[in-house]
Amino acid sequence: MRPLVIVPTFNERDNLPTVLERVLRHDGLRVLVVDDASPDGTGRIADEWAAANRARVQVLHRNGARGLGLSYIDGMYLALRTDATHICQMDADLSHDPDDLPRLIAATADADVAIGSRYVPGGRIENWAAHRRMLSAFANWYIRSVTGLTIRDCTGGFRCWRREVLERLPLGTLRSENYSFIVELTWEANRAGYRCSEVPITFVERRKGASKLSGRVLLESAVLPWRLAAKGK
Repeated sequence: MRPLVIVPTFNERDNLPTVLERVLRHDGLRVLVVDDASPDGTGRIADEWAAANRARVQVLHRNGARGLGLSYIDGMYLALRTDATHICQMDADLSHDPDDLPRLIAATADADVAIGSRYVPGGRIENWAAHRRMLSAFANWYIRSVTGLTIRDCTGGFRCWRREVLERLPLGTLRSENYSFIVELTWEANRAGYRCSEVPITFVERRKGASKLSGRVLLESAVLPWRLAAKGK
């Protein structure tokens, strides 16, 4: 087993060193940092870690259009050019606990993708205001209602994929540029018949830095379920 963890970054200089240190505590885990031309120097910090850990840390510097979805697509294409057997997605703001990675990877023994879930028994959210909890719960209900997905945490970005699944999914045709990429990729996997397992996690609000949520991101997320529903007819 040769897992690779993709960590997209934009202005995460205060969080990235801690994320990398904690991921690298786990033997056998490698990291691909995908930096979206961060003006705060995150990319330079990632390069320093890669220089000091050449066998385990790699950096992809992106230019042009920014967005979480675009970063993940580029990162996944690069990951598929390595010998990785499992490809994980993880946020760079410490909302996802790197110590949960071994459980996610292990869950793919009986599934094609494992999702770190806030909304299954044992899953929790810490330090979110009430309006954030309500927005997230509504978003997941809305996505399930429109698309027919049965996954409880459709928007959760902490995941582990078996390599062969990503090789077969149509990454090049995905249109979502931001957070809704996570939902679109999940929908494509579900439509293709791949098995999903939800692993309970504790999601913790970021301690440093600013959220990347914006009006444009919310609009894209609101429209996507209807686009997917129409595509599935």
